[in-house]
Amino acid sequence: MARVLEALRAAGHRVTALETPAPGSAADLARQCLGDGADLVLALGGDGTLNEAANGMIGTQVPLAVIPAGTANVLARELGLPCRGPAVAARIAELVPLRIHVGLLRAAGRPPRHFLLMAGVGFDGHIVYHLDVGLKARLGELAYWVSAAKEIARRQDEFEAVVQGRRIPCSFALASRVKNYAGYMRIARGASLLRDDFQLAIFQGRSTLRYYSVYLFSVLAGLTDRTRGISYLYAPRAEFVPLPGPEIHVQVDGEYAGRLPASVEIVRDALTILAPPSFCSVSR
Repeated sequence: MARVLEALRAAGHRVTALETPAPGSAADLARQCLGDGADLVLALGGDGTLNEAANGMIGTQVPLAVIPAGTANVLARELGLPCRGPAVAARIAELVPLRIHVGLLRAAGRPPRHFLLMAGVGFDGHIVYHLDVGLKARLGELAYWVSAAKEIARRQDEFEAVVQGRRIPCSFALASRVKNYAGYMRIARGASLLRDDFQLAIFQGRSTLRYYSVYLFSVLAGLTDRTRGISYLYAPRAEFVPLPGPEIHVQVDGEYAGRLPASVEIVRDALTILAPPSFCSVSR
């Protein structure tokens, strides 16, 4: 934080630093900043912190900027920003405002929640639900792989994805606004913050071995669109319906967000973020 503040002030910005006292508090802090007349809100942290701040700013015109300091920094990577906070802070004046659409999740057990990046149902929702928060603080991204390794001993639970009238049985569904997943993998290669829909990646089958062999290889090799058991759809809305059996969990932007039944939808013209001009010039 000290290095980020130094870079911002050296560039001539007048900055007030507010630390989050607990998980879930960034939204209230963002609202406080808006009430105090801030003309820019910077979120220093990971994608979860960014998600919280965004939920305090939906529908407003004040820009939100990411200063990456978290586990995967998916949004920073998506925008083509450095993953070092001080480097981004030094470039803030070069970034331009970009109005974007965002996702809205409604899931059992939690209040509705907006998201910038993605909602995952089933396979990765279960991983995030069982993630050891203390281990994440110590190991960062490796903690997700530790949690994922525990999946090997169980068969995946199935549910139905309902998209444009189609009901598709599956064990993992990703409704994504970005190409990046977990920082370095690409599952939804056709997704974009510049689009007005989700790219939905739907994975079928209960075999965890298939996930860690066929599906993981196809994601890393960029072959998911040619892999049997993986389907892609574009839609502004989708529903996820439980089948008899264990609870199915949901994550948004890497944070636990509830259980099925659930739905996601696009909220248009919802938020202004700061992005490099090169990203904003990409054709829609």
